[in-house]
Amino acid sequence: MKPIITATEYASESAGPRPPVLLDVRWQLGGPHGRPDYEAGHLPGAVFVDLDAELAGPAGSGGRHPLPDPEAFGAVMRRAGVGQDTPVVVYDGGQGWAAARAWWLLRWTGHPDVRVLDGGLAAWTGGLTTEIPHPAEGDFRPKPGALPTLDADGAAALARTGLLLDARAAERYRGDVEPIDRVGGHIPGAVSAPTTQNVTEDGRYLPAERLTERFTALGAGKSDGPVGVYCGSGVSGAHEVLALEIAGIPAALYPGSWSEWSADPARPVATGPDPR
Repeated sequence: MKPIITATEYASESAGPRPPVLLDVRWQLGGPHGRPDYEAGHLPGAVFVDLDAELAGPAGSGGRHPLPDPEAFGAVMRRAGVGQDTPVVVYDGGQGWAAARAWWLLRWTGHPDVRVLDGGLAAWTGGLTTEIPHPAEGDFRPKPGALPTLDADGAAALARTGLLLDARAAERYRGDVEPIDRVGGHIPGAVSAPTTQNVTEDGRYLPAERLTERFTALGAGKSDGPVGVYCGSGVSGAHEVLALEIAGIPAALYPGSWSEWSADPARPVATGPDPR
């Protein structure tokens, strides 16, 4: 199953006999909370999910957005109406990072049918509502581990033996700027692969063949070697994992990402455009 769905396809499915559960995950790094925008207008039936509070655990040694407790995450999803076999569609304000994070978490915890609304809110032309839905409780029970993950040691090893992609902006990868974390730069051996190059100007994912070309040029798919992704805190990295899936390339996510790696002074840091 494709991990993305067009607005036209969603409109058709939502009017059909098995409408998907719809999640609104509007969020911006360092920006205002998404709830007020959700309350001002959202797709009919969409339930708001808070990325910082519900799609991540407390910030700390595991980074800014460590994985949430699976049982707490499951409770959030059940309250949103998610069932074991219920189709789920996720959207955000258009950047795609937050929606991809929700997609990844549901897939990681074993949900079989999750898709991101391609292009996010801006792609929807069917009208918005301010009505807050109250769905019947779902029966989703998380079973973590359905998608691969990396810890810091695993990311370091993969950067030496496989392909580790850095999904942040190129200037943060090089260490030219670092607006958030303790130090700038990248994991030695990691290859720069900004998420902005996964999408068109309107925020829609590139076609599968173009994404395949992109990631093949970066070294993915060679000899079927392992691929991993990290970012600042495991959010935009999920966007890259989704893009890789569209391209037919499985990839592991390092959830702690640079916010965890850079917080440890014992971890080496590379700067500049060269991976090492």
